[in-house]
Amino acid sequence: MNGKKLSILIVLLLLADQLLKIWIKTHLALGEAIIVFPDWFQLRFVENPGFAFGMELGKDWGKLFLSLFRIVMAGGIAWYLWYLIRQKAPAGVIVGFALIFAGAVGNIIDSAVYGLIFSESTPYSVTEFGGNYAGLMHGRVVDMFYFPLFQWNGIPDWLSFLVDSNNYFFGAIFNLADAYISVAVFYLLIFQFKFFNQD
Repeated sequence: MNGKKLSILIVLLLLADQLLKIWIKTHLALGEAIIVFPDWFQLRFVENPGFAFGMELGKDWGKLFLSLFRIVMAGGIAWYLWYLIRQKAPAGVIVGFALIFAGAVGNIIDSAVYGLIFSESTPYSVTEFGGNYAGLMHGRVVDMFYFPLFQWNGIPDWLSFLVDSNNYFFGAIFNLADAYISVAVFYLLIFQFKFFNQD
């Protein structure tokens, strides 16, 4: 895969991620949900102030550090993509890393600029353009995919990370950028194992 095709793919992935996030943010109040398939799939608007599964790293300084760390990691992935293209790596490997890069950049955009261009999200009103709820690199990431598959009551404490506050299995709410990264990592580990296992 050449650089031009790869660039088009990354731009399309970023557009899909950002258009969905902006639509969710400007059409739903915080916590509001659209039931897509009853009992197992919802579009539920939540905001993530930290990183995976809402974990935070301190407050203002932690958020800034996390945002800068994401940018450095995305830069490293971009360099590695360029290296893979020059080495004529298999297209599947390049596409896998393109998905990871697009996912990382998609969430960086939320953190970097959403606080500057949107009003505060609340459970009582829909967000509007033109607000300023946070400074540069202090915005919150928009999440929306929710799959409350079944309730697991009586779960042991050591497995509590598998359920949400209502004991629904796989209660994590995530976005398209997160899905890009998860699918790519799974794909690369399972289907491109030989590439990484070369001597």
